[in-house]
Amino acid sequence: MFYNAQPEKEKEAYRKYLRLTGALSNLFSDSPTPYLYYRAAENLFCLAFNADNLSRSDVSADAKKGAIGIGLKTFIHGNGKSFQKVAEFNAISHKLIGRKADEIIVELVKSRNLRIHSTLTQYGLDSMIYHCVTRGEGINTLFECEMDKIDLATVNITGENNSSIKFEDKSNEYSFNKSKSTLFKRFNFDSPIDQVDIEILQNPYDYLPCLFKNKILPLEHVKKEVVCLPLYAPSSRKMEPAGKSGLNQWNAGGRARNANEVYIPIPAWVHRSFPNFFPETIDIIFELELPNGKLLKSKLCQSGRKGLMSNPNSDLGEWLLRDVLQLPEDTLVTREILNLANIDSAIIEKIEDNYYKIDFASVGQYEDFKERYI
Repeated sequence: MFYNAQPEKEKEAYRKYLRLTGALSNLFSDSPTPYLYYRAAENLFCLAFNADNLSRSDVSADAKKGAIGIGLKTFIHGNGKSFQKVAEFNAISHKLIGRKADEIIVELVKSRNLRIHSTLTQYGLDSMIYHCVTRGEGINTLFECEMDKIDLATVNITGENNSSIKFEDKSNEYSFNKSKSTLFKRFNFDSPIDQVDIEILQNPYDYLPCLFKNKILPLEHVKKEVVCLPLYAPSSRKMEPAGKSGLNQWNAGGRARNANEVYIPIPAWVHRSFPNFFPETIDIIFELELPNGKLLKSKLCQSGRKGLMSNPNSDLGEWLLRDVLQLPEDTLVTREILNLANIDSAIIEKIEDNYYKIDFASVGQYEDFKERYI
């Protein structure tokens, strides 16, 4: 899949980073099993293979290299088979209460498959896989498998109790935890692609002064300019998209509208809190880079610069409504649709004047962002 196709130099760099990180395990644990924090696993993978780190973007992939999306997992090796968390469904959990098992599974499959499809579309990917680092005593073992959509036509419920539903399709076994709205997938470890011996330092604190040459070195932090914008009407108590503006601007009256006409709302407080983030007027055209690398000519719109749109304004809507959300024309974007895709806001990153990047954020992130600054 991915790992075996990479240059040997990059694979050796990856193995080296795993050995070095594992050697420091006793900083955090006294277990003979190497410790590997999941964020460290993501970062060292991207560093070794020069991959794009997507782990903060709340999509189904943690990394991207070329046209391959990679979900990164690390966990204890166990007995060769293990159920591991692959998705949470808090945004649609209210729809699952009191439903029968088969009805719950249909909702899960719809949401899970839409999220995978959205990730493929957003980032221009051809395929997605899981890359797993399982940890045993003195060793890390590497495995890879496909990140499949769930085949609803072959789903078979194999068990249910008060806390979970177990089911399978033609390719995989799953377990859904009802109370935590969490989906688990069974990973099999019978075909490793590589192994890395780990020698854990007994007292890593003895080595830290040597690492820093007896002094703490200053760390340089590059502060990114980032704002979060809602994909729904900021004034809506139920956080619903407006019926005739925002993502449903195409539905407004007054003139003939393109079916893909949309804009992303910019609440007034964002301009007040980040006065130099966006252009000062609606006349300035700037570049907006999509997650798949495509550049859209864009601008601010509406009085008070209260919207972000592409120029022409149908380009952003064609990507967002048709490619990502997979909506047919003349379909109103609702809260339910956003919840199903587990996105309700957009992250805008300012790279330089008149050049920005856009990505999606999971349900609730805009509200968290607003609380930090208001």
